[in-house]
Amino acid sequence: MEQIKLAITDSDIQRCFPALKELRPFLKEEEFLPRIKRMMQNGFQLVFVELENGKVPAVGGFRREEMLHRGKSIYLDDLSTMEEFRSSGYGGKIIDYLIDLAKKENCATLHLDSGVQRFDAHRFYLKKGFNIISHHFAIQFKPVD
Repeated sequence: MEQIKLAITDSDIQRCFPALKELRPFLKEEEFLPRIKRMMQNGFQLVFVELENGKVPAVGGFRREEMLHRGKSIYLDDLSTMEEFRSSGYGGKIIDYLIDLAKKENCATLHLDSGVQRFDAHRFYLKKGFNIISHHFAIQFKPVD
């Protein structure tokens, strides 16, 4: 039976690396732990699925926010399931965990952005109850590293 857990320890954070690397291939393993810990100082958290054998097939990176236009919310920065585990329900379990957390914490909304080319992800998000509510605009000055 799998468990949904928050990554608290350095070991838990490191075990999330392979799943996140599939979504963010530019990540370097030796820089991952310090980067996540730095982000955690600003409220970032990792939630992950742990299988009985200790493997982590899916992970979500999120933060709590409060903004004038949407009140209290949870923003899902990253949701990644390892290719071999896709369509097994693990990403959905992370979404469900965050929906429950948002409701428990009296948030008005749960948000995420998704690249325009990620059609399978969009179908998944729509099935989970998300609506397309805006266009996100950005100016990129350098590659993300």
